[in-house]
Amino acid sequence: MYKYLNIKQTPKLSGSIEISGAKNAALPIIASTILAKNDVFLTNVPEVADVKTLLKLFSLLGAEYQFENNSLKINTAGINNTTAVYEIVKTMRASILVLGPLLSRFGECKVSLPGGCAIGARPVDLHLKALEAMGAEIKIEGGYIHATGKLSGADIIFDKITVTGTENIVMAAALAKGKTRIINAAKEPEVIQLCEILQNAGVEIEGIGTNEIIVHGSDGELLNFKEERIIPDRIEAGTYLAAGAITNSQITLKNVIPAHLESVLVKFSQMGFKLEATENEITIFPAQKILPTNISTTEFPGFPTDMQAQFMAIATQAEGVSIIEERLFENRFMHVPELNRLGANIKIQSKTATIQGPTPLVGADVMATDLRASSALVLAGLIAKGETNVHRIYHLFRGYEKLTEKFKALGAQVELKDEPLP
Repeated sequence: MYKYLNIKQTPKLSGSIEISGAKNAALPIIASTILAKNDVFLTNVPEVADVKTLLKLFSLLGAEYQFENNSLKINTAGINNTTAVYEIVKTMRASILVLGPLLSRFGECKVSLPGGCAIGARPVDLHLKALEAMGAEIKIEGGYIHATGKLSGADIIFDKITVTGTENIVMAAALAKGKTRIINAAKEPEVIQLCEILQNAGVEIEGIGTNEIIVHGSDGELLNFKEERIIPDRIEAGTYLAAGAITNSQITLKNVIPAHLESVLVKFSQMGFKLEATENEITIFPAQKILPTNISTTEFPGFPTDMQAQFMAIATQAEGVSIIEERLFENRFMHVPELNRLGANIKIQSKTATIQGPTPLVGADVMATDLRASSALVLAGLIAKGETNVHRIYHLFRGYEKLTEKFKALGAQVELKDEPLP
């Protein structure tokens, strides 16, 4: 039975919540355990659908795990199957992250071409070219990437910055023979944590956090992982700050790393919101007047594409015209027609959205189209007069842990309900 989210207008939020571990850090780190010779213990792992999907894939590969209370123990010694099947990969693009480590460890693997997200073309050709440069032979057969060969270090130059591409090649390089140099590497905090964990496991890695990463491979020797804690989810944190902003409320987030959110915090400040940050907490305060903003999405440390939809929802309440340019994905404005259903005044031209504010929003039935778009509809529902029903809510549970509980803890009137049968 599918669920939908019913949201009643909530004029003010208050209180504090804990931010969960980062889904986008947990997924590559779980994939990297394919390179381990020991049991791996991970804490602060978010219990979200994408993590459970990846663990299901690990079971099919022959790995064993226990996952409860955000703690994961995983053993990959028993992997006896190197095929990542379409049934799993189609639901989650991040399954492509097993390609590099499986090939590096076993010299062969088959991974289904990915699906799992509607926000635009994210081709894996950058991953495949890089693996070929390291000596892999790649064939596309029956919808599967079939990769074979022993990997050796190489110079990899990414034509464009790719987060999963960087992660895949770092993992592949960890067991390769010799030195791999990755140029135009992604610098996201999630990439940094993966590199640091592999370094703690015995791989020599230079340039962590820069656009040139050098990995000295172990030549097939498996790694000895330490116990690790997943970093907090910066996009979840940004989303709840956006909930405070759109309702013009004071709320506090705990278990955050403010440095990971700098570009987002700057935009909140520019829109008139006061923020106070300590080492692992952020409080947002109401604005006297919500000011319009201009945003262009770009790679870290720039403004994240995963926060674009949430800021568009806030911009509907700003006094003036806001302009948001989406520079990373071509289908990332699918929330716009849904926000307009609620009464927003948003126009799109090519990669740019123009938001005229402030506009009063009125509750309606709307449809989630992807993970982050869905959160914008929830935010809009908080201030829309009457009730808003967000359908296809399963998108949200791919990336937000305990979503309804956290919103209720802040005083929001949200409830999961069963979709009526057709």
